[in-house]
Amino acid sequence: MSDLFNNSSDFEDIVFPPKITLTCRGKLVLLDSPLIMGILNVTPDSFFEKSRVIKNMDALLSKANQMIEEGANILDVGGYSSRPGADEVSIQEELDRVVPAIESIRSHFPETLISVDTFRSEVAKLAVKSGADIVNDISAGGLDSNMISTVGQLSVPYIAMHMKGNPKTMQSKTTYENILLEIVSYFSGKIQECYKAGIKDVIIDAGFGFSKTLDQNYWILKNLSYFKTIQAPMLVGISRKSMIYKKLHLTAEESLNGSTALNMYALIQGANILRVHDVKETKQTITLYKQLYP
Repeated sequence: MSDLFNNSSDFEDIVFPPKITLTCRGKLVLLDSPLIMGILNVTPDSFFEKSRVIKNMDALLSKANQMIEEGANILDVGGYSSRPGADEVSIQEELDRVVPAIESIRSHFPETLISVDTFRSEVAKLAVKSGADIVNDISAGGLDSNMISTVGQLSVPYIAMHMKGNPKTMQSKTTYENILLEIVSYFSGKIQECYKAGIKDVIIDAGFGFSKTLDQNYWILKNLSYFKTIQAPMLVGISRKSMIYKKLHLTAEESLNGSTALNMYALIQGANILRVHDVKETKQTITLYKQLYP
């Protein structure tokens, strides 16, 4: 055994791999089974119309309740659309959208995990104060220099996504020498920055559709297991995105089947969290995946 393992911990890590966990407000969340993050957009212009819940609080709570009953582990509340060409939103308007939504969800569904989808540290701070458990940042601190230090002070898990530029410029920044290597290098640096700031749980998101061409998106998905070398939980968000409906010559509304197919592949490649519009179908996908990969 001494020829194979330098010490007993090496042996234990292979025979009994360490469990992936998140700590959310003192609660230990196991990622030994894939989690579902349901998308709740309190915006008027998100690319998939049915994900918008801006009419009133009753509509929001009804959608949240439906997602929870269908199997959502996390509800992701966003008040700033990041689709290409989306209108800019002031910090106050974003706060006015997300804070009441988070407070209401927390009040009605106290056991459900809530993430706030924002790249602004001020919004992250007040969202966590209002009841959010996780900060989901499309820019990994790139659009707000205070974000990573703020999340470190908040002591919540942080989802760091890969993107170049911002939502208005990202699709003009798709040139890479080696896209897989560059993304791994990006995350390696970000994770070290997060750890230094006091963030204990970092989740990585390759950023499908953000500063990537259609072919680049599929190359990343095909090689998703490559990112397991980073040894961080992986979130995959491909639900109804243009990489699906443009490839199939459909609309976002017609892209459920394609989303389900690619989500299954993402699970096989090691995804820990699926960020989706369609919770029921994703739950069924995970059930079948676990039958194949118990």
